[in-house]
Amino acid sequence: MHKWRTLSITKPTMKAAWWKEAVVYQIYPRSFMDSNGDGIGDINGITQKLDYLKDLGVDVLWLSPIFESPDDDNGYDISDYCAIMEKFGTMEDFDHLLDQAHEKGLKIILDLVVNHTSDEHRWFQSSRSDRNSPYRDFYFWREEQPSNWLSFFGGEAWEYDAETSAYYLHLFSKKQPDLNWENETVRQEVYEMMHFWLKKGVDGFRMDVIPMISKYLNFPYIDTNDFVGAIENTYTNGPRLHEFLSEMNKQVLSHYDIMSMGEGIGIKPEQGNLYTDPDRKELQMIYHFDHMSLDWGKGGKFDPQEWKLTDFKRIFREWHQELGDKGWITTFLDNHDFPRMVSRFGNDVDYRELSAKLLATLLCTLRGTPCFYQGSEIGMTNVAFESVDQYRDIESVNKIKEYEQSNGDLEMLKPILQKVSRDNARTPMQWSDEMHGGFSTAQTTWIDSNPNYLKINVEANLTTENSVLHYYKSAIQLRKNHPTLVYGDFLEYAQESESLYLYRRWDSNGDYLILLNFSDELHALPEEVKAIAQTEKLLGNYLKESEKEGIIRPWEALVYRINPTD
Repeated sequence: MHKWRTLSITKPTMKAAWWKEAVVYQIYPRSFMDSNGDGIGDINGITQKLDYLKDLGVDVLWLSPIFESPDDDNGYDISDYCAIMEKFGTMEDFDHLLDQAHEKGLKIILDLVVNHTSDEHRWFQSSRSDRNSPYRDFYFWREEQPSNWLSFFGGEAWEYDAETSAYYLHLFSKKQPDLNWENETVRQEVYEMMHFWLKKGVDGFRMDVIPMISKYLNFPYIDTNDFVGAIENTYTNGPRLHEFLSEMNKQVLSHYDIMSMGEGIGIKPEQGNLYTDPDRKELQMIYHFDHMSLDWGKGGKFDPQEWKLTDFKRIFREWHQELGDKGWITTFLDNHDFPRMVSRFGNDVDYRELSAKLLATLLCTLRGTPCFYQGSEIGMTNVAFESVDQYRDIESVNKIKEYEQSNGDLEMLKPILQKVSRDNARTPMQWSDEMHGGFSTAQTTWIDSNPNYLKINVEANLTTENSVLHYYKSAIQLRKNHPTLVYGDFLEYAQESESLYLYRRWDSNGDYLILLNFSDELHALPEEVKAIAQTEKLLGNYLKESEKEGIIRPWEALVYRINPTD
């Protein structure tokens, strides 16, 4: 008896929603397109590329922060939530972008960064100027340093401020003080700001480090040698978190037909439905970090380890099982905070195009709303900067300073930066083989381009029939044409294989088999997979069929429709 005969389709049908069926494309505005030649991407640059994005097939554009900011952390340090950063343009530019996107059937979601503000926000300026300020309690101030908490960007998370002789909490840069969500006035200010943008017509929010907004007010000591553990056990999922999210939903989110996507740092599978079960009325979806931290040591991102496909598959399997037919996730493999996915999970040297296509296939066939990061659709890779002086990201810059202060060998740090730095994803979008990849006409850009733009660019992809870009269009359209790939159940084969990721997606509307080879080697398919009736190949990343039946080639990706009868 074939394995498919044991599959059950008696489970209740998951409720459909537009945001489950959507494909999200993240734009990092300063690196996407420079319209005015100042070396920095901007809002009008995004507007210029809307037809390209529409043709790609995506539905939702997530913009990393465009708000007024001193730019300590590339806009994630906000000084005015209701103003546009001058480098990016004006509010009129944004209104025009929003109107043009909507005319083309594209939605726009904004980054909601409300765990912290800039220290140049008027709230914090008042808070630090006077202990009796009405804004003092908008942040966490303590007479003595209450614990040994560490910042994500290096150093301690409690900063002494001489102006009022007290310490304030900043889990990120010292210019990013954490907001005190225990203060109801803080929450109401946030909700009012959200209404401002939603009434403008914005289609939702991606919520930055949202599991961190509720703090353990005793600020327990952490094991400073296990920063990943501190994130999961101390910095996230605080005691009032779900109360706050429920309140946000009741006062804001429930009043609009929008997308709410939470950055799920520190969230484990068994906690997923606490955030996304629709009966709880909190968020629609989160994206977890479990697969993204597989290659982190206890010291975090700058302690890179080798990752294993069996662990990668187990993580997605566990999330699928825990969420069941209730909760929902965003699926992603890279974004502005991580290296390029083809360099991390693929082979960007010998099989760059094939592995880029394989990863697109994976994201379009797993359950969850896929989110692609700008440039992934052409197979952009990590950048190997020759000098540490070329790095711009605060996390990398601080790590370089640490090495210098400890007399460390920067040549030893350089290959680590080339592997893990967030700047890998922040080099300019590669539009053509012109200067700076066609990103800008300026002589100097805010960050150097990846030199491989001469070969890897949109223009070259558009004129090549079997390019990564054309494959992305096909993979996205496949997902749109087959709702089973959105809502269907999941069954995995060969779970112990360190090379093959093989699975089924099925429901009453269809049955599909996905075959992925995460290796540079040929592999024979398991007998239970070869026995399944495969009536139609819907997608494949090789031009020619394999000469050997039952063999899957290096970095090959295949999607079949399965015949339910012999």
